Amino acid sequence: MKKQILAADYGASGGRVMLGEYDGSRIRTSQVHRFVNEPVWLGGTMFWDFLRLFHELKTGIKKAQAYGKADSIGVDTWGVDFGLIDKQGFLLENPVHYRDGRTAGMLEAAWQKVDRDRIYEITGNQFMEINTAFQLLSLAQNRPELLDRAEKLLLMPDLFNYGLCGTASSEYTMASTTQLLDAVAKDWSRELIRGLGLPEKIFLPVIQPGTVLGPLDGRICSELEVKPLDVVAVAGHDTQCALAAVPAREKDFIFVSCGTWSLFGTQLESPVIDARSAAYNITNEGACGGETSFLKNIIGLWLVQESRRQWMREGQEYSFGQLDEMAAAETGGESFVDPDDPVFVPAGNVPERIRTWCRQRGQKVPETPGQIVRCIHESLALKYRSTLEEIRACTGKEYKAIHLVGGGCQSRLLCQLVADVCGLPVYAGPVEATVYGNLGLQLTAAGELSDPGQIRELVLASEEIRVYEPKEQKRWEEIRQRFAK
Repeated sequence: MKKQILAADYGASGGRVMLGEYDGSRIRTSQVHRFVNEPVWLGGTMFWDFLRLFHELKTGIKKAQAYGKADSIGVDTWGVDFGLIDKQGFLLENPVHYRDGRTAGMLEAAWQKVDRDRIYEITGNQFMEINTAFQLLSLAQNRPELLDRAEKLLLMPDLFNYGLCGTASSEYTMASTTQLLDAVAKDWSRELIRGLGLPEKIFLPVIQPGTVLGPLDGRICSELEVKPLDVVAVAGHDTQCALAAVPAREKDFIFVSCGTWSLFGTQLESPVIDARSAAYNITNEGACGGETSFLKNIIGLWLVQESRRQWMREGQEYSFGQLDEMAAAETGGESFVDPDDPVFVPAGNVPERIRTWCRQRGQKVPETPGQIVRCIHESLALKYRSTLEEIRACTGKEYKAIHLVGGGCQSRLLCQLVADVCGLPVYAGPVEATVYGNLGLQLTAAGELSDPGQIRELVLASEEIRVYEPKEQKRWEEIRQRFAK
């Protein structure tokens, strides 16, 4: 009997509600509603426009009724950000954007309270100022009255779920992005929460992905004139939804979830937390089935996205496909940047920052849009290779393939560069890995599937995966040595 389920997928620049139609062997996806996700600056603070985003979610649910009754809905988002709920159940303020400057200096402030090595020993998380722990520490130091009024902390997908059905919870994969979760116990670290001076009461019990939270609020059903459907806590962190849908049959594989961010890593049965992983600043995040995704956050297609916005401001409007074609026409191998240099994090004139970065290091300066995008793609591929070496060193494992999913797999140039530079075949697709994972976890909650392996088989049955074999390995090995310097 065919099931119809909805996946709400929120990214840093836009969101969509997707319909999945499952016939017992394959799943067909179609877009129901797409919308932009633009931050709002107010009083010097960068906010997410949560009320608008929730309105768009309801619009998607309403539109989906044209396809027939939906059985359930799941929500996934980016990591680390949150909303605070008061005693009356109201949102205290719009969630603050992770790119806001309030966390500047908070890493050092945290290490003064709790030893840096101890934080990593407990959480196994990559240190990034954007992490929830440091956002909360900023509030504790600068706006303690807000924390005093808070009764619950809800990470972004949990906040959407709360609005949909009234159930407040902390989903495991999202909680693991906070740098406050004990990676081994898979629960909040009271030691860290107390050590950082944060209120313990706001941290709710951790639940696993695939938990049915309850039915859609009756008031929303009446407002939208829709029939009830279940709200399911999927893997709230979009990376873990994507990982659940990586179409790999081998046990040990490398995955890249390539969108605004590139999440590069592997899946393990248990965390790897030692001096080497700490030195490489690799993170251990919660994955489906109680496993661990051992990965690194690398700035991804943000560099291309922000460059394109700059060229639009200058009156040059290119599609991503056009930029890819222009980059493919360039010879390359002459200009590189470190994608993770902090200079590339803020919004603004990324092309000029890339030129300056190259100029200061005596490299050929990329001038045209094609040269800029070629520089970005090659730099990402080279960064992936260095991260691959770090993961090999930490796990002691060899890997036979890289599975590249998300928007980046649409770039044939990037996929081929990753194969060439890493010396491994790249299996590209699906583009909609996050949506497939979201839908697959809802099917698991409904008893239609039993484990992540079945989700991956479902993806293989539903999507065509493109394979890129390594080429020009000798040339790229020489270039890699220059990049390392």
